[in-house]
Amino acid sequence: MEKRGDRISGDNNTRTSAAPNAIPKAAHTKTRRIAQKAISIFLALAVWHIASVAVGIDILLVSPIKVIARLGTIWQEEGFLQTVAFSLLRITSGCLLGIAVGIILAVLAGRFRIAEILLWPYVITIKSVPIASFIILCLIWLSFNQLTVFIAFLIVFPVVYTNVLQGIKSTDKNMLEMATLYKIPWRRKFLYIYLPSIKPYLISSSNVAMGMAWKAGVAAEVIGVVNGSIGEKLYESKIYFLNADLFSWTIIIVLLSVLLEKLLVFLIKLFFSRIEKI
Repeated sequence: MEKRGDRISGDNNTRTSAAPNAIPKAAHTKTRRIAQKAISIFLALAVWHIASVAVGIDILLVSPIKVIARLGTIWQEEGFLQTVAFSLLRITSGCLLGIAVGIILAVLAGRFRIAEILLWPYVITIKSVPIASFIILCLIWLSFNQLTVFIAFLIVFPVVYTNVLQGIKSTDKNMLEMATLYKIPWRRKFLYIYLPSIKPYLISSSNVAMGMAWKAGVAAEVIGVVNGSIGEKLYESKIYFLNADLFSWTIIIVLLSVLLEKLLVFLIKLFFSRIEKI
């Protein structure tokens, strides 16, 4: 009859031998996903090129080859870094401000019902009014330097506020009742009960916040023709029919948006990992 000790030893050996195999499998899956994305990008560029050849007029649709060539030279132009830095600073500032205010007011609304009721008309208005209307109003109220920051803030705030508030409301009621029973201070309840519930909602909303901030911020720069901004470059591309420049700046916007979005989500996850160790 097989001894119990031998059986346990055999199970441990099985687990030990299975663990190393999991790492290559995960790496293979990641490599396959990267390859799939690369293929999809290549196919999209191929469709774009075929469409541009079929149209045959660069003013209507420039080829990806010319856009890639323009990308290789556009960053060498005088003032390129200043233009990118101008929009980057203002759009990122507006996004971070929207996230911060959204979290603070959501926590306040989650704790006090009256705060949620009082904030409701403002949140609904910001979510419902077209962003173009806000841009036109802001052109009357604010300076060009403040325009981009405020518009990025407006587009991000309701998204973060709504998601974080939903996270607070979805907190486990049994845990809250137990905390109340044992008279745990609200600060400790927030750290150990509310924060884990908020985490997925905040990450999800932040995952789209940066992209939305760039869309709205650049739109404000285009409509307001803000000097020294990426939006101004897009406007000039439209005025002078520089389609290669238009697509090049658009690709730059997409790259900046994606990189900052990944960085923002990474920093939020890092923050929560530090909090969880307290």
